[in-house]
Amino acid sequence: MKYSYIARQPILDRSKRTIGYELLFRDGPKNTFPEIDPDLATSRLLSDHFLSTHYSTLGNNLGFVNFPYQSLINRIPTLFPSENLVIEILEDCPPTSELLTAVREMALAGYSIALDDFIPSKEWRPFLPFVSIIKFDIRSISIEKAQKFIKKLEQTKIQFLAEKVETYDDFQQAHDAGFDYFQGYFFSKPEMIQRKALEPSFITVIQLCNELAKPSIDYKALENLFSQDLSLSYKLLTYVNSSVMVSAKIKSFKQALVYLGEERLRKFVALVAIASTKESKPDYLYRLSVQRARFCELVARQITGHVEPGDAFLTGMFSLLDSLLDQPIDDLLESMPVDETVKAALAKGEGALANILGVAISYEKANWQALAELSVTLQLSDDALKQCYDEAVQWTGDLLAPNETGKTS
Repeated sequence: MKYSYIARQPILDRSKRTIGYELLFRDGPKNTFPEIDPDLATSRLLSDHFLSTHYSTLGNNLGFVNFPYQSLINRIPTLFPSENLVIEILEDCPPTSELLTAVREMALAGYSIALDDFIPSKEWRPFLPFVSIIKFDIRSISIEKAQKFIKKLEQTKIQFLAEKVETYDDFQQAHDAGFDYFQGYFFSKPEMIQRKALEPSFITVIQLCNELAKPSIDYKALENLFSQDLSLSYKLLTYVNSSVMVSAKIKSFKQALVYLGEERLRKFVALVAIASTKESKPDYLYRLSVQRARFCELVARQITGHVEPGDAFLTGMFSLLDSLLDQPIDDLLESMPVDETVKAALAKGEGALANILGVAISYEKANWQALAELSVTLQLSDDALKQCYDEAVQWTGDLLAPNETGKTS
């Protein structure tokens, strides 16, 4: 079987913490499995993506996976561990006695069952004792109607998930209505509530990112930037000296920079950049900005043309800056010392960097049609895209692992 993409969409709790991902598959231009049994297709996809890349795809989070009717009847989900799997029953599955028997068995075996795009009806009542999560598409069913159903079942252990939550207003309404979980890209939109001044240290971080995006690193320029900021200086020396590989204490910026090398230095600055904006935003927003930066960089390395991978990294990294700082991107770019091609991509959606960023965003949102069109424009193969995405997810997971992030805080 040939497949090309797997995307994941974050699911957040009431405190905007990531608790899981819905895994979305695309196997080809028509999203179909030619000449292959749907059950086998589901099994192969899960085996390849849910098990072999289990930790890089999910970490310690839940994986929400759609299963077609026959896969449920055949107990296909039981081939996979129950700890991290949430079995989603699609809205087009008929509520038959056979399905009820299968759901009961899987629930009693420790699997979490979710009803996807749920529309309340008496036919589904027998299933409710075995259901852990009910998902409402708030674009199809009003929050007010969903709230009435939530109140009816408030004495049960069922939790409720709002899908298609695209704005903070959506999130707040669903939150107030009693939803437990939220899926959608509301967290990637800025809340224009207050304007935050850019701290001097953040400007320094931007300058560091810009220096590291250049084809050859000017260590003297980096040394000067670190020496201007006490907080960054302290973090750098602490980070380097906490390494188990350091045999003698490193005391100078130059020593520290040379010791780290280009790749680890970029990782360090990426972490500091994210930490310098971190306040009350959803945790996945920070992870996504780093993942997007790496993905854009890797895509830039795959295409022909005059695109600096470092500039692609910056474009991805700063593409969520308006959401992180709750300011219009145009205002932020005025004070950012980055290349004009990066600014054009972020503010106007122009140039090759904008196309690369479009690839990243389309992949994240499982917008396969837009992704296919951009892939043709950039002459990217399915295999190359999948490799870039998987590597970006893995790289970000390693970078933001607890033992790593603790060193820079």
